[in-house]
Amino acid sequence: MNRKQFLILVIVLVVLGGAGLALFWQDIAHYRASGARIGAKLLPGFKIADVAQIRLQDAKAQVTLVHKEDRWVVQERGDYTANYQDIGDLMVKLVELKVTQAETVGASLLPRVDLVAPAQSSDANPPRQGEGIGTLVEFKDKAGKVLASLVLGKKVLKKDPLNPLPSAQDGVPAGRYVLVSGAKDKVVVVSDPLNAAEARPGKWLAKDFFKAERIKTLAVGPEGGAPHWKITRDVEWGQWKFVGGGELDASGAVGAVNALGNIAFTDVAVKPDDTEKPVVVVAETFDNLTYRAKIARKKAGEEYHLNFSVSGEPPKKRVPEKGEKPEDAARRDKEFAENLKRLEERIAREQALARWTYVAAKSAVEPLLRDRAQMTARKADKR
Repeated sequence: MNRKQFLILVIVLVVLGGAGLALFWQDIAHYRASGARIGAKLLPGFKIADVAQIRLQDAKAQVTLVHKEDRWVVQERGDYTANYQDIGDLMVKLVELKVTQAETVGASLLPRVDLVAPAQSSDANPPRQGEGIGTLVEFKDKAGKVLASLVLGKKVLKKDPLNPLPSAQDGVPAGRYVLVSGAKDKVVVVSDPLNAAEARPGKWLAKDFFKAERIKTLAVGPEGGAPHWKITRDVEWGQWKFVGGGELDASGAVGAVNALGNIAFTDVAVKPDDTEKPVVVVAETFDNLTYRAKIARKKAGEEYHLNFSVSGEPPKKRVPEKGEKPEDAARRDKEFAENLKRLEERIAREQALARWTYVAAKSAVEPLLRDRAQMTARKADKR
């Protein structure tokens, strides 16, 4: 090798070394840029007190939660009261969440982690389904200004060999991919799957419902017709029996009474007229209240629509027990007054809820829809 060739080789090595060094420092810069986000808050500067509206949307549904007159409501359900606890929990969680991983992902790769933002929708243009679409979560203030916007993507699964459930074979949700608006192509991972962030309106409804307690009589039959069956008991803890006689199935009676006393709903009906012929349930209580529920199966699916009303007025005075002592009378009068106040407050809440039509699962109303034969004790059951 002559001198000229040697000098050329040295120059090539210097150039390659410089390029390698430049790439090395570039990688260090990228690492530091991403590393600066690790441990940082997901939504820095986000203030819960400023939020007046929350919108969630995915490929199938959307829900708008609005703060009105000191309460949260679900806009898609005619401003039905929302569950404030669930809303508060979601906002507090997002305020406290920190980034555990940060990556630069091009737009073409976002569908792989379900971080494509859903298209804007309306009543005329429902949410569009598609692959790779995530859940948009948008917060606005009273003026409609967007305070924060992010897309929740695929959940990060973590293997748990101690979990015996079949659903945990591929891992349990331990985190989630998130794309925050304004951070272009910057995908982060947080250490919470944010399972509560759903776009179903029914999920956000306050589930307070009527509670028929101390039932004295219960009748079930077609609307406008005679009841299929009616049961009664003489005292609150007494045995149930058919009005008019007959061999009553005790378990069926208890099941029907418990179903009405603990009934729950899953959603508020948007189109309450799409039902079959209703069944009417009438319950009279030892508190002089009458609950009337109209239950009708939806023409499509296994769900039911339910309307109810509550009427009557509880006794204002306690009937003294025979021979009770003055100190016992004073204590019982106080307890009666406290119970009466709670009962009147409950009645007022229930009457406010009576203007809606509710969606109930089949399992919630099925014990109330049995016919006379199903409520009659079978011969094999008789002792």
